[in-house]
Amino acid sequence: MGGLDGFAFTFLNLKVMAEWLPKIAAGFVLTVALAALIVAAGLALGLALAVLRAFGVKLVNLGIIFLVDLFRALPPLVIIVLLYFGLPGMGLSLSGFWSTWLSLTLVLAAFSEEIFWAGITATGRGQWDAGRALGLRFLTILFRIILPQAVRMVVPPLTNRTIAITKGTALASVVGVAEILGSAQSAMAFSGNPSPLTLGAIAYALLFMPVVGIGRWIERRAAIPGR
Repeated sequence: MGGLDGFAFTFLNLKVMAEWLPKIAAGFVLTVALAALIVAAGLALGLALAVLRAFGVKLVNLGIIFLVDLFRALPPLVIIVLLYFGLPGMGLSLSGFWSTWLSLTLVLAAFSEEIFWAGITATGRGQWDAGRALGLRFLTILFRIILPQAVRMVVPPLTNRTIAITKGTALASVVGVAEILGSAQSAMAFSGNPSPLTLGAIAYALLFMPVVGIGRWIERRAAIPGR
């Protein structure tokens, strides 16, 4: 069997796909849940660190910069393995799911802090001066004037980072979490056919395309004056 028939039998085998669809669907649901928790916690923590950095306390800022640079430099897989296999030696234990969540949350927080901070520093100095001229306090200026502008500016890089970190959930298969890729690889091994990987690719497309669409919609909204 060759040509298109061979390609279809190998990568688009409907019988194999139908057999393993429930497993891939379960992996899809798990990936969505894991990604949602990572994105929510990572972005919130990154924003909190950027806001804390805006206060300009030198010692605190040095600590934030060190942690951010550390988690941006370390490969996510190394962090997952350290947490999953290393913590039990200290009397602590995390499941594969929560080890992956904590690892990727810290990585996303590190990158998003830098992105939020770039947005804050890109906001013109005149915005701060105008707020002070109106008699507004530091926190009011930061939360009512600076942050809304900063967040609008950083939507595109945050969207890209969100997609990248969601793809990173595939690393969870290393610690026994049956997310999309882990489920597809397992199904391929048992079926002896790569068609489950095609299902996995479709599942990732279904997951990421709405994220990209929402990011583009937010970007367009942010570009409209007065919005």
